[in-house]
Amino acid sequence: MDSMRLSARNRAAGTVVSVEEGAIAALVRVEVKEPFTMTSMITKDAAEDLKLKTGDKVFVIVKATEVILAKE
Repeated sequence: MDSMRLSARNRAAGTVVSVEEGAIAALVRVEVKEPFTMTSMITKDAAEDLKLKTGDKVFVIVKATEVILAKE
């Protein structure tokens, strides 16, 4: 990730635990170091371009207009 320059700072390294491809989109589940799992809905074309498969090491980059906090 050091060689990749991005403006986004909300990111986490993780491992793909599953890729479910539909007709036009792919659901990708990623376990990050904490550990917890984040899910990303991406296009099928993007999943194919990245050649994603279970066990791949990836970066999860979060782009959001809001950050919501919760406290018990």
